[in-house]
Amino acid sequence: MKIIGFALCLEDNDEGSFVPNKLYPILEPLDNDPKIYLRIIDESGEDYLYPAIYFEIVNLRQPAQNKLIGYFQTSLAENTL
Repeated sequence: MKIIGFALCLEDNDEGSFVPNKLYPILEPLDNDPKIYLRIIDESGEDYLYPAIYFEIVNLRQPAQNKLIGYFQTSLAENTL
């Protein structure tokens, strides 16, 4: 799946899936994903749907976004998130 952006976690979901104030990659949604959810790679390194209200989407300049996408793709391939 393709990373399309990043979101700042505003609060933990009480399951320990997130660290507040940390950036998480957003993956492009699947056709059947509800619009009020984001497909986020959480602390487990897996992607799941989470309510968008847990996050603030962060707009980064393109060079910074490309660098972060490269980092996360490498980390995912090595399974080191």
